[in-house]
Amino acid sequence: METSNNKKKKIVVDRGVFICEVLMIFIGITLFMIIPLLLLPSLIDEKSIFYGPLYYLLRALGILIAIPILLYLLNKIIDSQKNNTNIEDDSSPVSRYLNLYSVTEGDFKEQLLYGILILFIVFIPLDFLTYFLIPEMLEFTGNVLSTQATDAYLLRGYFIFLFSVIIIQISVAIYEESLTRGFLTMRGGEYFHRISAVIISSLYFGLMHFLYYLHPISRNYPVWFPLIWFLQTFTVGIMLSIFIVKKKRIWPVIFAHALNNIISAYAVWNYLQGNDFSLVAIYLYFPLLIITSILFIWQFSRIKQGISTGFKEFKTYFKKNEFIRESKSDLYFRFFIDFLIGLLILIIGLFFLI
Repeated sequence: METSNNKKKKIVVDRGVFICEVLMIFIGITLFMIIPLLLLPSLIDEKSIFYGPLYYLLRALGILIAIPILLYLLNKIIDSQKNNTNIEDDSSPVSRYLNLYSVTEGDFKEQLLYGILILFIVFIPLDFLTYFLIPEMLEFTGNVLSTQATDAYLLRGYFIFLFSVIIIQISVAIYEESLTRGFLTMRGGEYFHRISAVIISSLYFGLMHFLYYLHPISRNYPVWFPLIWFLQTFTVGIMLSIFIVKKKRIWPVIFAHALNNIISAYAVWNYLQGNDFSLVAIYLYFPLLIITSILFIWQFSRIKQGISTGFKEFKTYFKKNEFIRESKSDLYFRFFIDFLIGLLILIIGLFFLI
């Protein structure tokens, strides 16, 4: 019993230290970006076509600069506590984080290929199936997002939409991937089992999208509309997190995330312009699905290997760790604590990142 209690204590302590670091990083990000984001409305009218793009661009640039600086400062504090924490290799968390963004001449083509595969094999089919089975999701997405001043471009003309969507969605992808996969997944994996970090970061990512349920417009739609958003983003979050854990590269997921957001926003914009989804499907998604089919055949062995490796990695989360003689109760306790940590990060994010 004492051994089991020690294991449970270790689960709590490791995740407790991590959640403290998350709290400090989130507070630091807020402090880092609060001045430019507060000044923006006084410099540019919220109805301006430049407001949304500048808002998201500032967030993306802010997080790219803030996280390495904050990790460096926190590492100075953690250095004195290394004996009391379970960080596998804490020689340089800043360099490990920055290495995620590295692109060499030798791996540029490979990273680009992975980004294309993630876009066409994961994102495109998932979005198409969602919109095909539930076309009202386009209306729900458009109505929820377009009420925000930063996303009013969804109601503008084509050229304003095109200018805005490119800047905004690239910025959103950089912000979300840097925070969720780059920081939460990778840093969490240095404190405890890396698939626990995958689950925690994906739960946070999914719940942040489910929060659209609190939007007043959501009352006009079934509760399972935001639930679908949660399931989509939670599932995709797991896939992207496992990719980063295995490949230690972030640009492929940023590339795929940004392009998919642009395509999805274009579908939503078309719907809000009065076009039926069948038209959107014929002129937008059907050509993309043809590319998906070609890529699937061309890269079948690589895709098969990736799915197999990812699935094996994911399954380890539900197995008892025989190395530390983890009991069934320890396993269930780990599930519960990981779920709780995901909720706590969500609450911290609500206070400091929105």
